[in-house]
Parts: sequence; structure tokens; C-alpha cells
Amino acid sequence: MVTFLPSRPGRLADVPSFDRAIGGAESNVACGLAAAGFAVRWVSRVGADGFGDHLVETVGGYGVDVSSVGRDPARPTGVYFRTAGDRATDAHEVAYYRAGSAASAMSVENVDLAAVRVGRVLHLSGITAALSDTCLSLLRELTAPGPQRPLVSFDVNHRAGLWRDTEGPRVLLELARRADIVFVGEDEAEEAWGVVGGPAAVRAVLPEPSVLVVKQGGRGATAFVSAAAEWGLVAPRGGAARRYSPAPLESVTFVSALDVDVVATTGAGDAFAAGFLSATLRELPLRDRLRHGHLWAAAALTAPGDLAAPPARAHADRLAAVGDDTWGTLRLGPGWTQADRAPEEVRTP
Repeated sequence: MVTFLPSRPGRLADVPSFDRAIGGAESNVACGLAAAGFAVRWVSRVGADGFGDHLVETVGGYGVDVSSVGRDPARPTGVYFRTAGDRATDAHEVAYYRAGSAASAMSVENVDLAAVRVGRVLHLSGITAALSDTCLSLLRELTAPGPQRPLVSFDVNHRAGLWRDTEGPRVLLELARRADIVFVGEDEAEEAWGVVGGPAAVRAVLPEPSVLVVKQGGRGATAFVSAAAEWGLVAPRGGAARRYSPAPLESVTFVSALDVDVVATTGAGDAFAAGFLSATLRELPLRDRLRHGHLWAAAALTAPGDLAAPPARAHADRLAAVGDDTWGTLRLGPGWTQADRAPEEVRTP
């Protein structure tokens, strides 16, 4: 969608003007990974309008392949407006205008499935599943086991207000159980599925994914990797087998979140997923995958829009390699992603 960010704090009713940007769970991940040097394709649909032009041109400007984005002459590009969040409470207003949008009309028939399946990793979001029945059918097709299926990454992204009925939680659980890598917040697991008891309780509900990442807000994130998982990538279920070195038991790794001077929280979850996937594609150790997730999230948290440039790879690698004591004292503020900043120059308490 096209995003409109307020020119000043205040209620939507009081904000006189907005700055145009872009937003969207999957496109945020695509842009972040492309900006970090990965070959990425974004497959979606936008309207045959100026906002669609802006989206395609902007996403493509990050280095994303947008050749498979469809244009819908009968439906508009979705837009949304939001206010600036209160730093203490994260209270903000959001007004979505995407009912009947081009993206909500995506289906198995009008999306290039071959283009979607060509990559090593296919990243999907529960938000797309909520947009329409045809979008849900598309996600069911893409998560179905089969010889052409790539590694499926799924961010649950439970948004109760998007679902047209009470089936949302059940559908999200169904899709998550079919994925290879799953991202879910501890809070949304409780809201959607009534899961309490921490990450282990979430894993009990989602034993199927080879990799499960449970985000725990300001505390950190816990990753579970099954014994059948490869330490770099895992083998897609139903797809061609890949070489892997199984661990004797499931691995459980927790990495604390960073101390961040938050500017805005929107897009941080997408940035975390992109950071984790970038480290997964590079076959880094599980701890470093989580640390890269936190670092990329910190880049989004210290920027005003939905989408922030990720830290330079060398800079992020240096920070991800520090000892546990140093990691626990890092404090990141706006501008920390500047590539010429060495780890010791990051502010500490």
C-alpha cells in the first residue's frame, strides 16, 4: 500500500498534511533484503493508477524485481494514513483504505505462480490471507506441499480487525503449520490462539515448522529449530531433499532485544523477519540469525516510516559478533546504521 505519514503529531482529524511513503508486510521484507544485496522478487497486484506507479517504482528502486507485479485496471491501489505514535504508549491512529483494492483481488488465477516459486525462500504474511477469500486460496496453494515448493517463511501477523469472520485464528494456525519458518509474537499467539506459558507453549501448538521464532517484545526472541532442520536452510516439506546435518535434539536459543531509542514501531516486525532471513540465507549460526533480526528491527525502530534501510552487512556482523555482556549494554538511536560506525562507537549506558 501507499502510506501517508503525518507532518506533525496529533489526531488524524488535526493533521493538516502527510508525506507519502510505501508500506506492506511482504514488500517491506523484500525491500530490506534487496537493499542488503540479495536477489529478491516481489509478486503482487496494484492498481493501474498513479499510486500503483509509485509503489512499483519505489519498490523497484530498492533493487527488487517487480516484473511480476500485475496491474488491475478495475481496482485501485490500497492506501493508508497513520498518526505519529506516542513514544511512551505507542498509541496511534491508523486508517486503512484497501477494501476492494487490487491486492485484495489476488488469486491463483491472476498471480504468476511460477514467478512466486522460483526463489530459495518464499515469504508470506497472514495479513494477505485476511484480505479476501481469493487471497486465502492463493496462500493455501503456495503453502501446499509439492515438488515445486521453495522454503516457505510465514509471518503470522494476526490482525483481528482484518478478518471478516471468527475463522482468522484457525486459518492462521493452519497456514503456520504448513510453513518451514514461522514468525509469531508471544502476544499475538495469546490473542489468536489463547496460548499462555511463554515460547515453549507456543511451540507446543506449532510443532510442525522446522524453525519457529517467537518474538517476545522488548524482552527478545526465542527460536526453536527441529532436529530435522538444516543449520543453514531446511528442506521444504514435499520438495526436493537438501543436504543437512541434523542436530541430535531440538535447539532452543534466546537472544535479548536491544535497547533502542524508538522513533516509530511500524515495520519493526517485518525488519526482524528480513534480518533473520538474511542471516539464514547466509547460513549463520542461530544466535546470529536472531541478533541480525534484532539489529534490522532496531533500524526500523529508529526511523519514522514503515521501511528503513538495513545496517550495512559488515557493520551488522561486527555487532552480532560481540560478547553477551556487550550485547546487553548496546543502545541504538537514530542514525546508528551509518556504515562507518564501529561497534565501540555505538552508545552504551
